[in-house]
Amino acid sequence: MTSDSHLSSVINHLSSGRASGESAVPRIRSDAHAIQIAQWLADSFAEESAKRDRERLLPHREIDAFSRSGLWGITVPRAYGGADVSASTLAEVVSLISEGDSSIGQIPQNHYFMVEVVRWNGSEEQKRFFFERVLQGARFGNALSERRSKTVAEYQTQIHPAEGGYILRGEKFYSTGALFADWIVVVAKDPEEYLRVAFVPKDTPGLEVIDDWDSFGQRTTGSGTTVLRDVFVPSEFVMPYQKSFDEPSPLGPLAQIIHAAVELGLARAAIKETVSWIRNRSRPWIDSGRETAAEDPLTIYQIGELHITLHAAEAVLFRAGKAVDRVIAEPNPNTLAAASVAVAEAKVLTTEVALAATNKLFELGGTQSTLSAWNLDRYWRNARTHTLHDPVRWKPFIIGNFVLNEILPPRHGAI
Repeated sequence: MTSDSHLSSVINHLSSGRASGESAVPRIRSDAHAIQIAQWLADSFAEESAKRDRERLLPHREIDAFSRSGLWGITVPRAYGGADVSASTLAEVVSLISEGDSSIGQIPQNHYFMVEVVRWNGSEEQKRFFFERVLQGARFGNALSERRSKTVAEYQTQIHPAEGGYILRGEKFYSTGALFADWIVVVAKDPEEYLRVAFVPKDTPGLEVIDDWDSFGQRTTGSGTTVLRDVFVPSEFVMPYQKSFDEPSPLGPLAQIIHAAVELGLARAAIKETVSWIRNRSRPWIDSGRETAAEDPLTIYQIGELHITLHAAEAVLFRAGKAVDRVIAEPNPNTLAAASVAVAEAKVLTTEVALAATNKLFELGGTQSTLSAWNLDRYWRNARTHTLHDPVRWKPFIIGNFVLNEILPPRHGAI
């Protein structure tokens, strides 16, 4: 079966059984259902992931299937018609998709983050409006980070009051998912230096999303430039952003657990690829005295080590999800600190296993595994690129300072 026919069959299956007149996007009702659908999609996304990376074919069709599956609405609260899945389930969904194609797995990270922004910062009217559109398959894209500011926490993009709304001016980069989005979500500073977030329809005059992402990794995430030239946004599409971090909220650890899930999926995929190569293509080293690479004792030992690290990362990520659920249910400084520390622990392990697994793929696969025809280097390139999202070296310090000195972790989207 070709990739296109596989993808079509998945969507047809997801669409079957709905009565006439129902939404084209199914409503996922449970955590188990979300994981099942993610597995189906991940299998189809994996088929041509190497080709998409090699030729930089942006996954428009795959992203459309992803959002039409209902998975982009799984974090919408139950009171508004969503499944409100646990943070552990969200992480597993993202890790499964990332196992199939890590670029596709990263694209909805900012979408899920902005759904949470609506939950915590939106008015009742805004929640009803945006949650319903998300459940119908609408996609949020990111226009958050800037590359010309002194630090990632500083913003030069401005939002100014205007009659009936606001005017946006500025430029963003690392706009992951913006090329595929229905709404471009922009964080900007108002005249009082207060951060606000604006939800901008993709066809708004003055808004331009440029496909200029040329990193060696995560090549098909569409993480390029967003330009805002006097973009008008109605007042009902603007809400506070800074309060998400002035007050205890789960936005930081929620953002980070999704990044950790991308890395976990990458590690799983690389380990599977390594095992396949050892079984089918690698040769045993001459000093091993074995007939096949799979019998080489040192190779066996290192595969065992990788699996131990992988399963440790999975367990700690699941534990971190429980901590994020607690701060969602009961937001206060203590639950937020516990969640931030737990997710930081998971992020350290997922970073380590993603880099180790993608490196061992070549060490254990042998020289043939480096040939460009196989494009196996995409695993390492993707892992190395994605793990640079924020400096993991700071996480053990934050964890240790909390445990030893009871210093609460900082409140921002990178911890």
